[in-house]
Amino acid sequence: MLHDAIIEGMDKEKAEISAITNNTDAPNFDNTIVALTQSGGMLERATTTMYNLLSAETNDELDELANEMAQKLSDHENDIMLNERLFTRVKKVYDNERDQLDGEDRKLLDKTYEAFERSGATLNDTQKATFRNITRELSEYTLKFSQNLLKETNNFVLHIKDEKDLGGLPDINKETARFEAQSRKMEGWGFTLHAPSYGPFMMYANKRNLREQMYMAYNTRCTHDNAYNNFKIVEHIVNLRREVAQLLGYKNYADYALRRRMAQNAENVYELLDDLINSYLPKAKEEVAQVAQKAKELEGDDFVMQPWDFSYYSQKLKHELYDYDPDMLRPYLELSHVQKGVLALATKLYGITFKENKHIPVYHPDVIAYDVFDKDEAFLATLLVDFFPRKSKKGGAWMTNYRDEHCDLPCNQQVTANNSYRPVVSVTTNFTKPTNDTPALLTLNELETFLHEFGHALHGIFAMTHYAALSGTSVFWDFVELPSQFMENYATEPDFLGTFAFHYKTGEPLPQSYIERIRKSRNFLAAYSCMRQVSFGLLDMAYYTQTSATSEDIKSFEHDAWHRVQLLPQVPSACMSVQFSHIMAGGYAAGYYSYKWAEVLDADAFFMFKEKGIFDQDTANSFRTNILSKGGTKDPMTLYTNFRGQEPTIDALLHRDGIK
Repeated sequence: MLHDAIIEGMDKEKAEISAITNNTDAPNFDNTIVALTQSGGMLERATTTMYNLLSAETNDELDELANEMAQKLSDHENDIMLNERLFTRVKKVYDNERDQLDGEDRKLLDKTYEAFERSGATLNDTQKATFRNITRELSEYTLKFSQNLLKETNNFVLHIKDEKDLGGLPDINKETARFEAQSRKMEGWGFTLHAPSYGPFMMYANKRNLREQMYMAYNTRCTHDNAYNNFKIVEHIVNLRREVAQLLGYKNYADYALRRRMAQNAENVYELLDDLINSYLPKAKEEVAQVAQKAKELEGDDFVMQPWDFSYYSQKLKHELYDYDPDMLRPYLELSHVQKGVLALATKLYGITFKENKHIPVYHPDVIAYDVFDKDEAFLATLLVDFFPRKSKKGGAWMTNYRDEHCDLPCNQQVTANNSYRPVVSVTTNFTKPTNDTPALLTLNELETFLHEFGHALHGIFAMTHYAALSGTSVFWDFVELPSQFMENYATEPDFLGTFAFHYKTGEPLPQSYIERIRKSRNFLAAYSCMRQVSFGLLDMAYYTQTSATSEDIKSFEHDAWHRVQLLPQVPSACMSVQFSHIMAGGYAAGYYSYKWAEVLDADAFFMFKEKGIFDQDTANSFRTNILSKGGTKDPMTLYTNFRGQEPTIDALLHRDGIK
């Protein structure tokens, strides 16, 4: 069915494009730009469904369909973007009408024209043929990268038969592991490389050799001599992106990508990363030394801390300094309560409400569907939430749309919830599953993850734009993380936690002493965490600022890229690049820095809420009106300053992290 829908969708879009190019009327904004942005609706729905299910509920048949369609869809996209007659019409509108347009219309025209330029429309015939071949190969390699990583992740399980090997692990993690083993028809306990299993094991398991085994399994994924090795695929992806950028006249892929980012160029990205290194690295080194010292105190002066020890001894130190154990919060963070609390936060800030709708068809029984209504009861969106890991689902957490908000009315008419097509938004996570005896209980990190993805969802839910191409999260990549990271700030706010954090057995509220411990420990390893993110940003930029193919092997390349911020011993067989989906198969190529860029924004924005009150509706409505509803209709810094009244500085972030 999906196969037929994609084929029919491509045929239909071809006919729609032909209607535009065969139009005998002179090209204008409506008959060319608007007609183009409104074309391909059926194909968009079909491919969106395919790609979303590839991440959330895949199977062999869907994998085969994606492999089959990768080249067809790449060719189809190129047929449109390299269509000379179509680009001629677009260019005439750009040359003749741009100065007369404003607002969303001009933004759409600029984005459309630039998309053609960046997709090879100005190339000669020989170059266009090369462009087609490169983009076709890229689509195949990026898909294969993701499929290999998921299969390598699913192929491993640490099977423990002796309960003595579970020493140190909290009961909830042992119970989940037993449940995992039962699902695999095994005796004992099973630990996987999915975050809810891997993370607690590395933090709590007393058996060092088992921690090492888990660490090596996780960090050597896609490095083995088997069908899922990603080394050559990484080389191909990086080189092909460089080639396509240079074909289009850019020095390297970073210059190409950053043209459509707030950062604008690699120099500004490196300036941010260098500022963070200068501010955080000294403190990060102190933090790692403290953890290493704690390990020596417990194990002896000859003990040399390795990466598989860091999480374990960090937790020991954190408990000593703050009497804080992340697991002590779990009983108070029952998922059903957290879910109500997060939705209620949106109600308190923005006046919106959520009503479960069991009549909406969903792709898996775990998925819950909500109708979202504004304070005037106008329908805003459909929200899907999908919380638990499974073999058919990739790791991590993400927000996506099944349909973008848009409106068919002219731009001189205001968009409302009642005159626009409302979005279908999805939040997908991999939280610890409930067991036969215990409901799903979250960690503080998982609460932050939920808030993060929910922030993205609000960006989609509140969209009020005319064109889908400018709607919701269709913004510069280094601006898209602002709404999500902003929401994370609420995770440690006592007034927010007090609305839902009750013990799942006794109903007792989260003790104030626990909240104080959370807040006091908030900046524990903040500098180390920052440097870890910076190291990923440095690796990303090292790959995509290359101007020629490197002969250096990938592991050596990694070391050279981040050695100045490497704080733990190097493990020769480990490799990040072959697992780094964000920059290889996701949208973060030459863009991983955007997490830190957005942290500067979100810390600055939340500082305003702290001044006015974290639930202040006037401030929240300004955030909604000036940022969340606007999508990509204006320059992101303009949107931000309209909300904040000034451009952001790094000061709020340094203050929040305890650096300044």
